[in-house]
Amino acid sequence: METTAVRRRLTWQAAAVTSIARETASVVTIELEPPDWPGHLAGQHLDVRLTAEDGYTAERSYSIASAPNEQLAITVERLENGEVSPYLTEELRAGDQLELRGPIGGYFVWEPTDDSPLMLIAGGSGVVPLRSMLRHRLRAGSDVPARLLYSSRTLPDVIYRGELDQYGDGVRVICTLTRSQPPGWTGYSGRVNTAMLAETVWPASQHPLAFVCGPTTFVEAVAENLIGLGYPSERIKTERFGGT
Repeated sequence: METTAVRRRLTWQAAAVTSIARETASVVTIELEPPDWPGHLAGQHLDVRLTAEDGYTAERSYSIASAPNEQLAITVERLENGEVSPYLTEELRAGDQLELRGPIGGYFVWEPTDDSPLMLIAGGSGVVPLRSMLRHRLRAGSDVPARLLYSSRTLPDVIYRGELDQYGDGVRVICTLTRSQPPGWTGYSGRVNTAMLAETVWPASQHPLAFVCGPTTFVEAVAENLIGLGYPSERIKTERFGGT
């Protein structure tokens, strides 16, 4: 059954942290139980606010990692100079409270009612909202064919590695490692470029819908290359992120 997030005025609320799972050495997935969550769409995000003892506050946005109708979750990568991510990845514990508001965003979302081939392209932690889309596709029983092209530094840096290895049934996961590759690696190596995209993305003639998420330079380069491959700009949805 399809669900639609309720549009309403956003207010801050204290959510209980129900579990924290480590994905990589610097990445965790945090499951949350807010008292009044209206539901979300695959691809949306939420805001997190931390308040110090002296009253100083820091707010950051994080993509929602869970599918609609799953327990709310975010996945956070620790950035050494971040104000918020070091606390979330190292100090936060199950049973703590986390102040949040959301869901936010209506552009970078996917719903199973769109039956176009789904092309997902991620750089680093940009895979988080795309994971939500893949999980939503699975839970909704959608037969929309999907591909995920995922760029990561090394194999240990691949977020959701075990989960991504399990996908089949119309989903193809393609990884490229930019910094180092383990012995016997059969995936791609190096940064996503025109040649790699030409080999891995759905042909433009199939009218795919593309979602691209990652650092600004990554997203801009991929979007430009997709246009060069014949994708109409209105069929390319992008989301960029910076340090948190």
